[in-house]
Amino acid sequence: MIRDRIHAEVCQRGFDAKRHTFVQEYGGKALDASLLMMPLVGFLPADDQRVRGTVAAIERELTVDGLVLRYTGNQTVDGLPPGEGVFLPCSFWLVDNLAMTGREAVARRLFERLLGLCNDLGLLAEEYDVERHRLVGNFPQAFTHVALVNSARNLSRGGGPGEHRGAQDKHPADGRSG
Repeated sequence: MIRDRIHAEVCQRGFDAKRHTFVQEYGGKALDASLLMMPLVGFLPADDQRVRGTVAAIERELTVDGLVLRYTGNQTVDGLPPGEGVFLPCSFWLVDNLAMTGREAVARRLFERLLGLCNDLGLLAEEYDVERHRLVGNFPQAFTHVALVNSARNLSRGGGPGEHRGAQDKHPADGRSG
């Protein structure tokens, strides 16, 4: 099946074994916080050691004051100039990953902090400037609010989208969820 071949190729060519992390592109070294989506869409389970290594690398290399950058500021993969703020959807994806790997207290603290960034109407932008302490970028940003809702569900007792997606699929190639 094509899906299984693509899954195997990404796992083989998109993973930097020396750094124990998935990377932005085959053969590259750069991280991209969109990799936090892997367990949220069921590509690999959150407890997979490759996913855990990727989350650790993102926490180590892509966080500023505890919030998550999409990628390092010197990259221009999307045509935008360097110097973007932290990308709030990515910060919520980190909440989800933390919760799904049993680090619920840390996830809840980050979630509460993110909620504290809302304006007086409860709205969020796509980014936050940690130096100037202000929302920046597209405002209000639906993408950020969808991530907020998913994180709220993932932290709730009933489980959330990440848990559901991770449990519903099995990859024959490795017998794991995804």
